[in-house]
Amino acid sequence: MTAAFVADYSRQTRLAAVGAAGQAKLAASRVLVIGAGGLGCPALAYLAGAGVGHIGIVDNDVLEASNLHRQTLYDAADVGQPKAQLAAQRIRALNPAIDVVAIDRALAAAEIVPLFASYDLILECTDDMRSRYLCSDAAVLAGKPVIFASVYQYEGQLHAYRPEQNTPCMRCLWPQEPDPAQLGSCEISGVLGPVPGVLGTLQASEALKLLAGIGPSLAGKLLMFDGRRTAFDTLKIARDPHCSVCAQRAGA
Repeated sequence: MTAAFVADYSRQTRLAAVGAAGQAKLAASRVLVIGAGGLGCPALAYLAGAGVGHIGIVDNDVLEASNLHRQTLYDAADVGQPKAQLAAQRIRALNPAIDVVAIDRALAAAEIVPLFASYDLILECTDDMRSRYLCSDAAVLAGKPVIFASVYQYEGQLHAYRPEQNTPCMRCLWPQEPDPAQLGSCEISGVLGPVPGVLGTLQASEALKLLAGIGPSLAGKLLMFDGRRTAFDTLKIARDPHCSVCAQRAGA
């Protein structure tokens, strides 16, 4: 009979800022990851490895062979299968001590805010501008923090919305959602495989810091990564006092 798996977080709890108290916070946390692709794969692996107690995965796509150069949770035998279910299987295998839920369908607009309200933190990991705006709006209305990342060819951006700190949402920075036809995507413009890996790993790092209460947050800043120069730049960003979505939250 195989012995039951016992998670070992000793390398993490030896960090003075984490310790047993921080690990307990992670175990009690609920994180929803929107997108199980190039950003979501490293984020999910690190969240699961760190012992985040409950992880939800939303993705309505199936795996394609063209995904494999950057979506490291999967292998060739998985092509054609739902990514949310595949990702859930992989991170359950990585850490059987945590609870994992897969949602392999598109979310109806009416259920997004209630779903977000049931989680402590959302990670937006898609390659879809409409999803980013929808997630931003829902996070503001639900009063939940969300960590965004996006990639384009050799570059990426990362920023975090923290409602308790009155930091800017997506619409504070870019009020009008751009026409998707005018934007690039991995499919249209291409992407260097490790670039989303860098950004997804940073999303996980920011998430663990927030959940365990360690270190300063990236909230209020826009982090930009240039993979060709291997360089990071950071800009301060501010909330738009005229943001229509943030105004709805303020008036709630």
